[in-house]
Amino acid sequence: MDKKLLADSQVFLQNVLGLEQILHMFDLLPNTIFWIKDAQSCVVYANNRYVEHLGLHTLQQILGKSDLDFFPPHIAKQFISDDHSVMNGQFITDRIELNMLKTGDFAWFATSKRPLFDQKNNIVGTFGFTQLMNKTSQVLSSIDAIKAPVEYVRENFHKDICVKELANTAFLSVSALERRFKKYLSKTPKQFINEIRLENARRMLIESKLPIVEIAYRCGFSEHSYFSRQFKALFGTLPSQLRDNLYNKP
Repeated sequence: MDKKLLADSQVFLQNVLGLEQILHMFDLLPNTIFWIKDAQSCVVYANNRYVEHLGLHTLQQILGKSDLDFFPPHIAKQFISDDHSVMNGQFITDRIELNMLKTGDFAWFATSKRPLFDQKNNIVGTFGFTQLMNKTSQVLSSIDAIKAPVEYVRENFHKDICVKELANTAFLSVSALERRFKKYLSKTPKQFINEIRLENARRMLIESKLPIVEIAYRCGFSEHSYFSRQFKALFGTLPSQLRDNLYNKP
């Protein structure tokens, strides 16, 4: 009887509902980004929230494109590396990630990724979910030790910040803070500070007409040349090139 119920369920899902109707159900999930990629990490489907997250309007604008078309190189390469790992059997389940929103605020996300199989059980791509986490989520309680340092960097990235004062905000030693950052953010506190400064600089380059030198200063960089080198290392382009590309858009 159980086998018959299972068979009937599969027939209903495959022949009655159809895949397209099932996929549209993912548009109903609140604060959840859903996507499907092929083996080359190109998008073959995404829900409406994913499209909105990229600042676009239709699914057609992203089909056949990869993360390199939408994200800074350092982020896109991490996403693509994840895809390869997942296709090689390393599943990602509820991985906690800290991302900067367009507003400049931070938000915590839980991400899960799995391989995609065809009817012959061959891996043909990946799919995944990223969910914006509520501040009261029980999962976030496990990373309380870095919440204060993260918030401190968000509010003071324009100032000189030493790792010792960052550790003090969480009542931790420097070595303990570094271990927590490595565990939850996969980077050192210094790397995190630098990336937050550069992310804010990138946002200001796009949203304001302030001189690049002024933006560098406001984001905690005293030397323009050092700022430009760090910016290019992270985003793959110079601040001046980013500005030129924005102003010279057709």
